[in-house]
Order: sequence, then C-alpha cells, then structure tokens
Amino acid sequence: MRRVVVTGLGAVTPIGNTAAESWEAAKKGTCGIGPITHYDASASRVRIAAEVKDFHPEEYVDKTEVRKIDPFALFAIASAQQAFDDAGLDMDQEDSQRCGIIYSSGIGGLTTIQREDQKGANKGYDRISPHFIPMAISNMAAGHLGIRFGFHGVCTCVVTACASGTNAIGDAFRKIKDGYQDVMLCGGSEASINELGIGGFTAMKALSFSQDPRRASIPFDAQRDGFVMGEGGGALVLEEYEHAKKRGAKIYCEIAGYGSTCDAYHVTAPMPDGRMAAQCMLDAMKEAGLSKVDYVNAHGTSTPLNDKGETLAMHLAFGEAAKEIMVSSSKSMIGHLLGASGAVEAVFTVLSVKNDIVTPTIGYEKFDPECDLDYVPNRMREVPVETAMSNSLGFGGHNASIVFKKVKE
Repeated sequence: MRRVVVTGLGAVTPIGNTAAESWEAAKKGTCGIGPITHYDASASRVRIAAEVKDFHPEEYVDKTEVRKIDPFALFAIASAQQAFDDAGLDMDQEDSQRCGIIYSSGIGGLTTIQREDQKGANKGYDRISPHFIPMAISNMAAGHLGIRFGFHGVCTCVVTACASGTNAIGDAFRKIKDGYQDVMLCGGSEASINELGIGGFTAMKALSFSQDPRRASIPFDAQRDGFVMGEGGGALVLEEYEHAKKRGAKIYCEIAGYGSTCDAYHVTAPMPDGRMAAQCMLDAMKEAGLSKVDYVNAHGTSTPLNDKGETLAMHLAFGEAAKEIMVSSSKSMIGHLLGASGAVEAVFTVLSVKNDIVTPTIGYEKFDPECDLDYVPNRMREVPVETAMSNSLGFGGHNASIVFKKVKE
C-alpha cells in the first residue's frame, strides 16, 4: 500500500499572502472581510467581500506577462510556487513524468470574461484581446504550473464548483496511492470579486446582505443569511511516503482517506437530509481506517441551508461522537473562495494536524438549535489533533471530504 504525505504548502488568501502569514492570522481569528475595492460597489446590494490585499504578482511573474494572465491564474502561480519551494523539490533529481498536477478553479477567468465582453460590445468582438481565451479557460492555471515547473505527468483541472479544490487534492492523492505518480502539485484558485461574479450570486440570493464585516460571514450562527465572496489560491505538494523519506523531505502529515459523492438532488440546494454528504465523510473515514476524527474543517458557508445540512450530515456520519468533535469554518475569516476554498481550507487543516491547533469560527454569537455541534467559537484551541477532515460541498450536489492524520513510522 503506497502512503501519501504532504511536503509543501502555499496560499494567497484574504488574511495573508503566504501560507505562513495566513496561518498566523487564522490562529488569531483575523477577519479578512471588508468593503469591496476592486470596483465601485456603492450602488449595489452587496458591498463587502474578502479580497486579497497587497498582492504583487510581479514577485512571481515577469511584469510584462502579468497583463496576459487572469488574476485567478496569478493566485495559482503564487500559491504553487510557495508550495514547490516549501517542498524543496529539485527537478534535476526527479523523473518529470512521475510528477503531475491537478489544480482547479470553479469559474476560471471571470474578470477577463467580463472585461473583454464589455470591450467587444463597445468596439466590436474582433477587437478583444488575443489572450482572451487562454486567460479565461479554467484549466489554464494547471497549464501555467506545468510549464513553470516542468512536470510532464498528468495535468488536469477538476471543475466541481465549490468542491473543486478538495476534489483536486483527493484525486491527486489517488494518483500517488494507486501508483501512477510519485509527486503531485494540487489545489485551487479563484478570482471572482467583480461586478459579474457578485451580481450573479446576488441575484440568486446566495450572498449575505449585511454591511458589517464581522456579522456577514457567520457560519452556524442563527442569524446567518448568506456567504461572503472571497478570492485567492491554495496549493499542496503531495508525495509517496518512501519517495519523500528518501530525499529527506519535511513531512507535514499524511493523507489517509478521500470521499466523493453526488447528492443527485438539485442544482444549488443541498440534499435536505444530508445523506450523501454523510456518505462522503464515511467513505473518507473508511479508507483512512477511522470511525471518527478529532477535528472537521467544515464547508460552513454561512448560508441557512448549507450549515443546517452539513451539521445533520456530521450527525449521520459520526453518530453519538459528533458532539465530541471540534468543527470550525475558515470561511468566517476568509469568506467563500468558491473553487479555491477546499484548497486553502486543506492548508489550514494540514497545519492544524501538524501544530495541534484548531482555528476558530469567528463572529459566532447566536445559537441555532439546528446547528448544535462544537464550532470552536471565536478563539483557537491548542489541543491534540491526531486526525482531521476537510469538507467541501459544491453546487450541482458535489461532495468531497479528505482525511489527514499525523505520520506514524
């Protein structure tokens, strides 16, 4: 049985431009939500979001190339470069065909799509940028990473809405476990804080209309009314255990299990009884050889239906033990990064296992009897974390769960 470990981490988030910065901010319960600055939102119903701050893509990409790459792919490049460097990989010592990439985005280059469509409407569509298509398509983040690092193995992009990042990590785990690859760079990125992205989610009444950054993204709170849009990217380097040991790599933890199911119920609403989300968690735990975990980094979107349904699913999956498990939502701090959310939340979950720290669900005030678990309100906890799960639930009924655990010789 081939074991899979995490050897590199990278992140660009609304609370930090590296994995280390984001982790330190998450431990403190930092709120990354504030007024939208990417465009004038003064006349819009939704005027706050969780934006990445002080990000300088020129630190990762030549400034002449930046304008040819959509922000979602720039976040991907930055997070992946951090993870690659953190893992200490030397491609001169690797078989490049045994190194692969699964890096996702739920929407792709929406900023570019909006801008070029407006240009085409005003000046004629023959006048739009020749870079439009490669900037807009969702797989191009993975393509950039393959070119950048010289990985010649599998290179794909999972698109499963808000489960994309978690599916990318889970599928990468399987590529190594099943013997197809030795090294995988995986994760997800998103950059949809623009008029079109915010407008679309506003129209479907998915976003919070609160103007108070600390009471807008409030997962599992009785007064939650919708999610807050976030942006950024997260990346992990996964390796076969013996491969990592042989080269003396730093090992954060082990990936022990992965589950992926479909509600087959509705295009946006989760299955009311939580049955298939629960099955997803059970499948991940079965592969990991566990019946429960110490901590769950929940999908926890702050929408009425998701948080109720996910809580019910955890009761179904864990039974009587559900009340003993710590559960928190990173989205209380960073908002909902859509296809990138599972990747960034996986980074936080890995660091929870590595450091025996559970990050909080901030902004939690009002108890909801339908959300009755231990949501680690407002303050982090320093407690043993031997095993942890990260959940993602996407539009279309996509469910994904991954289980991490401390490495045992």
